Amino acid sequence: MAETQTGQQRTEQPTPRRLQEARRKGQVAKSRDLTGAVSLAAVLLLFFVSLEWFILDLQRAFIVYLQSFSTSSVTPANVGYFVLQSLALLFGVITPVLATALLVALLVNFAQVGFLFAPSTLVPKLERLNPVQGFKRIFSSRGLFELAKATFKILVIGLLCGWLLYSRIGDLFILGKTTPGQGLYLVHNLLLTVAGAAAAAYLLIAVLDLAYQRYAHHRSLMMTRSEVKDEHRQTEGDPHLKSWIRKRQREIAMNRIKDEVPRATVVVTNPVHVAVALRYQEEKMNAPVVVAKGAGRLAERIKELAAKHGVPVVENRELARYLYRRCDVGAEVPVQVYQAVAEILAMIYRLRAKHEAG
Repeated sequence: MAETQTGQQRTEQPTPRRLQEARRKGQVAKSRDLTGAVSLAAVLLLFFVSLEWFILDLQRAFIVYLQSFSTSSVTPANVGYFVLQSLALLFGVITPVLATALLVALLVNFAQVGFLFAPSTLVPKLERLNPVQGFKRIFSSRGLFELAKATFKILVIGLLCGWLLYSRIGDLFILGKTTPGQGLYLVHNLLLTVAGAAAAAYLLIAVLDLAYQRYAHHRSLMMTRSEVKDEHRQTEGDPHLKSWIRKRQREIAMNRIKDEVPRATVVVTNPVHVAVALRYQEEKMNAPVVVAKGAGRLAERIKELAAKHGVPVVENRELARYLYRRCDVGAEVPVQVYQAVAEILAMIYRLRAKHEAG
């Protein structure tokens, strides 16, 4: 298990925030070998399906090149033109190959890591120019692993290609006895076999390398318990501070309840879990206003204060739940419940009138 410099074990899985930060810095799990292997396989496939076109196009380019030299006198003044013409013809032949390799490389990289733009990786770092740090990177565990991996690739692919050439050595010996067409076919067949086998071996190594890169990347982002706690504290806030804030909010809510409930016109209850205090002054207000609300202990406190100060408490489950969920303290009741609130207020006014008359 990996350890930090303080000796703590990295036993915790990386959090989403840590993974996101690593991605923002360009630290992602990808295999360069996979890009190279798939690009090589794509180029070989292109050669396989368009070999005839490629040979004809190359032959046409050489014919034009040789005709230019045979029908024109080469002088120091026009030799540059002939060179550029030759390069242009050659570029026209290899452009499909280069374009295929580039496109496949982009697609493979996108398939591995998705769209990623990390400007921080483009900023030059002075420590990269430090030869001491360079030697440390070369002889680090990762540097030695990359060296061993490169050596392994060369050995495996080299031995495979050597074995294939040795197994087909008889074809090479008879090249001198064949016609140019037959010789070209034998060479093409041999090269395609060797290159195809090398590409297949390279692709297998690349797939294994991708699995290792993902494992190593995930392992490098493992966290200690203290790191997880620190990150949680940064994202969610200090639990002691959050507890103090909640306590302070309860105190403020309780003080508001103590001030507003005694002046309320009515308290609507659930009847047990929710209580909402309403105040309505016909001369001053367009509609009743929610002056206090609460659930659980706060609801009990609202009902206690209402009973203490003679504020009517009315049970209406649907209305109490609706006002508690939809209305903030200080807001007027919605138009949708005008009728229900008006009926409660009318009942209270009738009871109050009877009481005063009696």
